[in-house]
Amino acid sequence: MGTTTFTKKLPGTDGPEPALTPPDLDAAATAFLKKPKLGATKSRKRDIPEGLWTKCPKCSELIFDKELDENLKVCPKCQYHFPIGARERIHSLVETCSFEEMDAQMSSVDVLKFTGVASYKSKLDAYRKKFPQLTDAVVTGIGMIGSQRTALGVMDFSYLGGSMGSVVGEKLTRLIEKATGNGLPLVIISASGGARMYEGMFSLMQMAKTCAALAYHARQRLPYLSVLTHPTTAGVMASYASVGDLILAEPGAMIGFAGPRVIKDTTQAELPPGFQTAEFLMDRGLIDAIVPRLEMKTRLTEYLRFLMAGRQAARTA
Repeated sequence: MGTTTFTKKLPGTDGPEPALTPPDLDAAATAFLKKPKLGATKSRKRDIPEGLWTKCPKCSELIFDKELDENLKVCPKCQYHFPIGARERIHSLVETCSFEEMDAQMSSVDVLKFTGVASYKSKLDAYRKKFPQLTDAVVTGIGMIGSQRTALGVMDFSYLGGSMGSVVGEKLTRLIEKATGNGLPLVIISASGGARMYEGMFSLMQMAKTCAALAYHARQRLPYLSVLTHPTTAGVMASYASVGDLILAEPGAMIGFAGPRVIKDTTQAELPPGFQTAEFLMDRGLIDAIVPRLEMKTRLTEYLRFLMAGRQAARTA
């Protein structure tokens, strides 16, 4: 089959239009390749200094650290309670400049010469360097909560998991005895993974020692308020944390003896929803009230005033 060629005549002439010379394909291709291509560009990472923002693990909200500190480490969006240090908590509860710390220089020693992946002594040295404001996992003293002079002990989970060793037990026992001897109410705020394994029986005996001191405190008809925060478990929960006249807890706190994973592996059973949370235990009568951190000072002030007024009325009756 033949090929038909179409030509166009120029106006006023009898000849055809001159043929157009095709462009140099190699040169055109080279020019095309040199053109910038549209595509994904490499984004620049914004230079945001560390220590300015914290992401909430519950609602994923980014919170300005200053705002979080002013809100006592509570997420302003979902009310998630972040961990808080012992001294920060004391500052949030007692009246300004009213706290008199007890046994501030008491610190643990490695009596058993415990060795493992790392020695107990090396761990103590590391934590003292990391937390120079703490000598162990509890801070104790006397302070004013509202208008009531109160014996106050606050545990700090960041120091060796808030574990109870001989120093924690001794400081709490001295605090309880001080409260009993001076007719003061007692508040202990717990945050602990249990007894300190590095001290063996020396740590386990603190369970009995603190409870014995609390029994004598109760015989004097003096109130003891126990506040459970996340987490309160094992030997601490099995001793002084669970024997308060009033037992309060922060929202969402994990409270129990063994952890849920250990229980599930041991029993080979599915655990109920919310197992070992403050809300779960509240529904079953172990806890008297769940108190948000921002309301804790107000509620403690009310409870202490009511309980101490009742004690005074009983003594004068």
